[in-house]
Amino acid sequence: MIVLAGPSASGKTEVAKYLASHFNLTKIITTTTRPMRKGEVDGRDYFFVTIEKFNEMVENDEFVEYTVYNGNMYGSTKDQIDNNKCVVIDPIGLKAYVALNDPNIVTFYLKASEKIRYKRMIERGDSIENAKQRILNDKVAFNKKHMCDVDFKINSENTTIEEVSNEIYQKYLEKINR
Repeated sequence: MIVLAGPSASGKTEVAKYLASHFNLTKIITTTTRPMRKGEVDGRDYFFVTIEKFNEMVENDEFVEYTVYNGNMYGSTKDQIDNNKCVVIDPIGLKAYVALNDPNIVTFYLKASEKIRYKRMIERGDSIENAKQRILNDKVAFNKKHMCDVDFKINSENTTIEEVSNEIYQKYLEKINR
């Protein structure tokens, strides 16, 4: 399983999409208590559960990690861990995956300068205020004291998504086939 972490606009989501389309990796399906949006499908976009069911899953130790975001609960379950899967995660979630000490979980940190990430956010349509806030939030979330060791650090600043994805997939295969 590939675990991708990194600040906003470091390329995580685009790499995950590339890995899915070119190497047949599937994104894990996370569980949430938020209401299903139009066009979403239970079991494809998320596993949609009640707050009671989510809390029961927490009590049964079914999650690798979980969090509350905008008043809704989100978590990735242990049964989603498998080869040829990928997850995009924050530093807290990353620590939880690393703590599993599973040799089939390969962790990557994508890094790029604030200047490049800000430029990418503006180019993708984020407002100036939102981009600036995300940069500030990332300074806290991805501060060295909040980060744990990863298997590989990948500089995504001056490379294409294709190059970064190919490098990640190659390193993933090398590590799981040792």
